[in-house]
Amino acid sequence: MKRSLILFVALFMFMAASIVFAAPPTDPLGVVTIKPGEPIHIAYWFVTAGSDSTLGIDTKRGVEIAIDDIKNNLLGHKIKFDGQDSGCNAEGGQAAATKLASDPTIVAAVGSNCSSEAKPGAPILWNAGIATVSPSNTAPYLTDPKRGSTYDGYLRTAHNDKVQGAVAANFALKSLKVKKAATIHDGSVYAEQLANVFAETFKKNGGTIVAQEAVAPTDTDMKPVLTKIVTAKPEFIYYPIFVAAAGHITRQVKEVSGFEKVYLMSADGAFSVDFYKAAGESAVGMYHSSPDFEAFGKVYEDFIQKHIKKYGEKTLAPFHAHAYDAANLIFKAIEKVAKKEKDGTLYIGRKALRDALYATKNLKGITGNINCNEYGDCADPRIAVYKTSPENVKKLEMPKKSFWKPY
Repeated sequence: MKRSLILFVALFMFMAASIVFAAPPTDPLGVVTIKPGEPIHIAYWFVTAGSDSTLGIDTKRGVEIAIDDIKNNLLGHKIKFDGQDSGCNAEGGQAAATKLASDPTIVAAVGSNCSSEAKPGAPILWNAGIATVSPSNTAPYLTDPKRGSTYDGYLRTAHNDKVQGAVAANFALKSLKVKKAATIHDGSVYAEQLANVFAETFKKNGGTIVAQEAVAPTDTDMKPVLTKIVTAKPEFIYYPIFVAAAGHITRQVKEVSGFEKVYLMSADGAFSVDFYKAAGESAVGMYHSSPDFEAFGKVYEDFIQKHIKKYGEKTLAPFHAHAYDAANLIFKAIEKVAKKEKDGTLYIGRKALRDALYATKNLKGITGNINCNEYGDCADPRIAVYKTSPENVKKLEMPKKSFWKPY
């Protein structure tokens, strides 16, 4: 009996030791260890300075409200949320991603804002095992099946511009009844692909593209391009570019003879209060394609009230709700894969987290039902067309009521 008792005690002690000193979980891409009292580090790479800064500030605030809504407590740990300005260009995206990739404490990232940032930046992050979820990248290339494995850590809650470009083209044809259109892009992945989708859809459905031109994001004199386009006599100009260049085009169109009755339309990249500052009263009467805020329902109205209370103003750009959903997508995936010790230590496998993000189904978000496919498209895409009024420009507030919807 005594010997049996000794053996039982020895076996119990061995099992207890095995539990206490069990090796942390392994992961092909590494494991982030978060000790008791340490935060879960989520980083952003957004454009937070310059002419497109409202896009980044707007999405950053969306994530901050998501953190508030979980009372800054994820599995017993606070969230550390910081990041890098990505500039809304390829160089800025590469630089921001490189800085984030050098920080081994980062569990996941939210970003980028502009598709031109994501093209070089997302592979850099994934090479470091950091998955990233964008709230506002829309270029079709980023989730194309042919994009390559270096984007395997990339997802987005924003719509794919295959949807937005088609909506803009059908609006021009069906609502405005135009038959001839011109496009202008700025060489960015976002603008060029969106303009191409518009042109393809417009032609497919019976319209004629009379000119397809390009400007540089830094151009200020748009007269040469506009003078060239006016000779083709378009009824409609679609320029899905960013704030600064879009502002110059919108102002200078009014100064070119022959454009008096031409409809003007841009997209979500210039749908912000900064664009109203750049274009002034010239923006009155023009159209933008952008997420359908009316489709988001009461939960979105609650979000807006939280935003006003926290920041003392209304939202600044279109993708704050998508950023909120991107943050919650990450939080839910962390909850699913994190291994927690009794003392509160967390182990988060990088590939396990990425796989959990991609496996997301039926996540109820502000923007709709979030379902991620094998290439990282997670959005429930709802696009509407908005028309700028004098009050929008005067008060520097984007219209919340749509002018036209495809459904």
